[in-house]
Order: sequence, then C-alpha cells, then structure tokens
Amino acid sequence: MFTLRALLDRHPTILLIDSASSRIQVGLLRLGHDPLWETAAEEAGTALFSLTEKLLARAASPLGPLPLSAIEAFLFCDGPGSVLGIRTAAVALRTWHSLHPRPSYAYTSLALVAHTLALTENLRDFSVISDARRETWHRVTVDSSGALSPLHRTPTAELIGPLMLPECFRHWSTLPQSVRTVPYDLASQLLALAGTPLFIEAPEPDAFLHEEPSYQTWTAKIHRAPAGQA
Repeated sequence: MFTLRALLDRHPTILLIDSASSRIQVGLLRLGHDPLWETAAEEAGTALFSLTEKLLARAASPLGPLPLSAIEAFLFCDGPGSVLGIRTAAVALRTWHSLHPRPSYAYTSLALVAHTLALTENLRDFSVISDARRETWHRVTVDSSGALSPLHRTPTAELIGPLMLPECFRHWSTLPQSVRTVPYDLASQLLALAGTPLFIEAPEPDAFLHEEPSYQTWTAKIHRAPAGQA
C-alpha cells in the first residue's frame, strides 16, 4: 500500500475524486502547493465534472486553466458507500484514462475514517460502519492496539461496541443504537494521514464488491399444455 506522501513524490500532480457519500469531494493535490478542494451536495454525474473544472480553473497559470492532461495520477474511493456514485467516478476515470493513460489508486472510505479516529482521537476498540443493505453493514474495526481489521459484512443484530457512521452516508437498514456520526472530510483527514498507507493500485477503477454477483442460468423450455387440454 502507498501513503499520500509517497504518491505525491511519485506523481507531483494528483486529482482525487470521492463520491462515496452524498457530499461529492474533489481535490487537486500538488507537490509544493497547498491542496485545493471543491465539494457539492449534488448528483455525482454532474458534480464530479463541474468540481473538477472548478479546480483546474483555480490552478490556472497565465496560459489558462490547468489542463486535465497535466494530472499525473488519480485517487478515488472505491467504497463502501454509494455504489452509483462510486461507479460514476470509476467511469469518469476510465474515460480520462482512455484519452491519456495514467495510474489510478483506490482507498477505502471506512479505513480512512478509522485511521483518522485512531490517530487524532486515540480511539480504540470501535467500528466504523456503512449500510450494506438487507439489514447488514460494512464494518472496519480498530482493536485495542490500534490495528485495523479487514472489511467485513455484519448483520445489524451482531454489531457490538462503539459504532461510528461517516456523515452524509445514506442508510436503508435499521440504524443500530448508540451510533455516533463522525466527519467524512477529506481536506482535513488526508492531511492528518499523509504518512499512513491507504492506497492500492487500481488499473481498472470500479466499485469495491465483497463478492462478485452470481447469476442463475436460465434454460429455455417449450411450453406444453397439460395433458387432456390439447
């Protein structure tokens, strides 16, 4: 896994897009420059492009806005979160990659929040959750030593201990009791986690899935009338 600091050393101009929540976040991260951020509570298919355009304009030189071709790598959240939003981001990245190939790296929303709480609040023995539908929840747990668990899928009835839900993450399952809503603010959280390994290479950006969909094979059969009704 890579840290943000290592990725900026490798790719000095990076565009980050996050559509895991209902608050779309886009950041322009450049070595030697203050990061630029834009956010919007809009539909991902519109916000991702309008926010990117704003950021490139804000990074303008006397020659005009920073061109998209100047971006050397992309970072994106592959989940958990809004599957539609994340897949919209993935389609955008694949489109931009087809025009000008460059590396993409993915990070996990719940791990980012868990690392933030463990580092900035020194929290231990808690879980960060997001809705996985059908009365189940995606979950990352931080143990007493500060180590993070892999991503799990857990029924509502089996969630125990302090629970944290990132803000602006929609939910349809019954909300567990005593859930604390915590910030999901990349502008501040990534700054605190610049030296934390969060990112993996993602040459084919897509939404994270716990398991691939399975499909039942359908076999065509000729309909025949019941005996005696012919």
